[in-house]
Amino acid sequence: MKKENKIKWTRKYKTGYILRREVFEGGFEMTSAYNYNGDYIGTSKEAHFLCAKKGILPELSSPDHTVCSIGYCKKENKWYGWSHRAICGFGIGYISKKGDLPTTSGFVDGYLEEYPEEDRRVPIGFQVRTLEDAKRVAIAMADSVS
Repeated sequence: MKKENKIKWTRKYKTGYILRREVFEGGFEMTSAYNYNGDYIGTSKEAHFLCAKKGILPELSSPDHTVCSIGYCKKENKWYGWSHRAICGFGIGYISKKGDLPTTSGFVDGYLEEYPEEDRRVPIGFQVRTLEDAKRVAIAMADSVS
């Protein structure tokens, strides 16, 4: 059974995130950011950048993930994918080219041969025609840089 951390305080921001000051086992304290569903975004600085500055609403790219790595930006009508190393937005009209991150894998050689169900890359020449397509490319982007 997962042990819950003690929450000292919580602050909800209109831009789409919540900050929580948590006390972990051993007395260690940390302020973390979560989306409104309670999914972990990262630090307060990362959440402010994504939500307040960029207008992105972070979410998990897969139900089994524990950190938000994709999100929709209504103002730009784009889906974004990111990690601690990179961020990129994809909208209708994007066409993947050879060498683009969504066409590559972040996995080590041979991994996708053993676990093909985890391959979420998009093929070279894939064109985003709908927002669902844009979300698919954002997921592939997040996977490639994670």
